[in-house]
Amino acid sequence: MPSPALTNRLRPTDSIVILTGAGISKESGLDTFRCAGGIWSQVDLEDVATPQGFARNPDLVHRFYNDRRRGLADPAVQPNAAHRALAELERRWKGDVLLVTQNIDDLHERGGSTAPLHMHGELLKAFCLHCRTVTEVQGDLSVHDHCLTCGRKGGMRPDVVWFGEMPYQMERIQRALEECDLFVSIGTSGHVYPAAGFVAEARSAGAYTVELNLEPSEGASHFHSSIHGPATQVVPAFVQDLLSIVR
Repeated sequence: MPSPALTNRLRPTDSIVILTGAGISKESGLDTFRCAGGIWSQVDLEDVATPQGFARNPDLVHRFYNDRRRGLADPAVQPNAAHRALAELERRWKGDVLLVTQNIDDLHERGGSTAPLHMHGELLKAFCLHCRTVTEVQGDLSVHDHCLTCGRKGGMRPDVVWFGEMPYQMERIQRALEECDLFVSIGTSGHVYPAAGFVAEARSAGAYTVELNLEPSEGASHFHSSIHGPATQVVPAFVQDLLSIVR
């Protein structure tokens, strides 16, 4: 439940920025990257999540992301109650709501969100290194694929932001953090920058900050309040309490 300090200061027309991480998708059946037994314990991130790794062995990188894409296509992987609750908040909140996600899956969209900002890119999109266009992709990618825009072969890579690359739409995110009244972080570890620094930026600009997470994140001390538990439980409850302000 939001604290009285939040409900007493928040108005239905105030602006909200929400940051989501792997914790919100884990309950839908997707592996996280950093938890015990997570993806980064199984592969070397330098091999599959850097431009240098792609240059060295594009076949390996394509196999890795093809596997992620197949996993996302598993019928058992569906948006959960937390995804749906955030979509409801977007629909019913009278002020601006910007949903920023570190996740490369499409569960927010399938859960009803209309325009989540994928700061780390999207698994179901490809980026052409030759002409720098982005296209939708559902199946496997390989070094043999031709770009549908420029026609050249060998330059198609997953449209995923790798280590050492700049996340997408950072200027828009920075403006929103400076102007928001409430910042909510959901299911994030607090390890990966620049997203890990969003709470400090929002708080310094005057926003009330809330963490919804299975356990305290690395940046837990920066939040005004924290609610710990599974995302499918704490997020819907938090959203319903927020929406009580609208009624």
